[in-house]
Amino acid sequence: MGKEEIRQAIIDYASKGAKTKFYFKDMLVGVKKTIPDAGASEIKNVASELVREEVLELFSTGSTTMYGLKGRGISAEEAGA
Repeated sequence: MGKEEIRQAIIDYASKGAKTKFYFKDMLVGVKKTIPDAGASEIKNVASELVREEVLELFSTGSTTMYGLKGRGISAEEAGA
């Protein structure tokens, strides 16, 4: 299990789900269905990398932060965040 596999599992989860924004814990469950051996810290690190690369974006509602695939659904800028 490598970083690239986790990266692809996150992108797959983000692009195929019914919801365009999701919590980390939901993404964790989705990735672990594909890669059961992946640790939460590994997944978090790869997700943070994807945010820095602008593949994923963070969406803040004020009280919580969600992830979303950039270009899918309402962006943080469109929502006024």
